[in-house]
Amino acid sequence: VTKKVKSMQMFHTPVTYAMQGDRVGVCVTQFDPKLLERGLICTPDSLHTIHAAIISLKKIQYFRGALQTKAKFHITVGHETVMGRVMFFSPAPANFNEEIQENVFDFEKDYLYQEEYLSKDSVSSEENKENDQAGEVQLPKQQWALLEFEKPVTCPKLCLVIGSKLDTDIHANTCRLAFHGVLLQGMEDKNYTETFLPKLKVYKQKHKEGQVERVMDDYSVIGRSLFKKETNIQIFVGLKVKLSTGEDGIIDGGFGQSGKFKIRIPDGLKPDTKMMLTAASKKKSKGGKGDMTKEDESSKNDSAQPVTISLIFKRYVFDTQKKMIQS
Repeated sequence: VTKKVKSMQMFHTPVTYAMQGDRVGVCVTQFDPKLLERGLICTPDSLHTIHAAIISLKKIQYFRGALQTKAKFHITVGHETVMGRVMFFSPAPANFNEEIQENVFDFEKDYLYQEEYLSKDSVSSEENKENDQAGEVQLPKQQWALLEFEKPVTCPKLCLVIGSKLDTDIHANTCRLAFHGVLLQGMEDKNYTETFLPKLKVYKQKHKEGQVERVMDDYSVIGRSLFKKETNIQIFVGLKVKLSTGEDGIIDGGFGQSGKFKIRIPDGLKPDTKMMLTAASKKKSKGGKGDMTKEDESSKNDSAQPVTISLIFKRYVFDTQKKMIQS
């Protein structure tokens, strides 16, 4: 509600202005005092009421445990503390060391979805564990979170945000404050999931692996184990794949009803690859009648590793069409 201020007094003395921290009596015109509860009075447009926000944040080092995406925290923002759900994200790995502009969020850039806030003590993935042993854990200079509030909050722009676990036992010798940050962008629209979030380009990196079943000709192979039987392979047609032997291929379509598929190799199979796959398929067709000796079995186990197929793509979390993107 916006109303005109008729006069102001501070301890019975008339004043012409008031600021944060003053105790002031404000007389406004044409306003029913019964409508007023404890709340906020401010210069018009200096506060906004939001349902969700993007914040830049840092973990508080004394907080034990991981900060996980989809977890709920007590979010203190403006004059309120409300429950909020978080989703963490960081710059794309190529931009980890890029200098970030303070107090600004760039909607033009791509961001990488994180299952948890990345810190030295976060070893959620095997990759992190391996890198950690090698002493090569690379952390981004800045990380962000999408906060979704359980009820709307009114706060200034660029205000301080504190995330905490206030339901932790107060007698335990542990820090309840989890992270702190700056509110960069508030979402005032109640339907922000449809109107606002599609602008936020946070993606998940997807990696699927399968195996080459057999060779069709010099320029095509049949693959398996990349998709489930019920998967609609048609939506993957045209995506690029890589064989473990180095060839680049393109998914051409399904093959039969069991989730197998055809891959086109534009530059053709290498002679070594073709020889390896032909030998493997001959061995497969010879064996299989149950009369294999132990020697045959062990020689089969020692045979060359199968040729694997890697499919890597990214999918934007808030893309309503769920498109698969490859660079």
